[in-house]
Amino acid sequence: MRTCKNCKTKFDPQYNKVQNVCSFTCAIELTNERNKIAKKKAWTREKKKRKEALKTRSEYQNELQVIFNKWIRLRDKGLNCISCNKPAKKENAGHYRSVGGNPELRFEPLNNNLQCEYCNTYLHGNLIDYRINLIKKIGIEKVEWLEGKHEPKKYTIDELKGLKVLYRLKIKQLE
Repeated sequence: MRTCKNCKTKFDPQYNKVQNVCSFTCAIELTNERNKIAKKKAWTREKKKRKEALKTRSEYQNELQVIFNKWIRLRDKGLNCISCNKPAKKENAGHYRSVGGNPELRFEPLNNNLQCEYCNTYLHGNLIDYRINLIKKIGIEKVEWLEGKHEPKKYTIDELKGLKVLYRLKIKQLE
């Protein structure tokens, strides 16, 4: 005895050993239901493609920022806050040079380090202590490079997509 995939009644297969439904009516109903599900999945995929096509560069940049910040938190996991040198209760990825003043350093790993929420948010980065500890971490030459002039950088959508893939791979390696 088999159970009908459509109406869930028990039946003896009459036509072949792989028969899944009890009658032609159930076969038609099951096929129609499966077609509805397939159409709904196809529409969902199409809708996702359309939404992706409508995204702006800034939306891609914001998505990359979330992924990049996660990578910074994972990279520096177990380290203390770069500014106050205390264990971070809530971890942030803090920029030494601000994104507003230096957008070209937004995704520069040397410019981003683990910070506690207090230093990053309430002390606006606690930059004096950040600089002292950053020099200890990466050296004065690299800190001076960060503080120097940089070419303006405006990422294209394709570059942002590529960076998203890169940092997702880096996150997988760290997890």
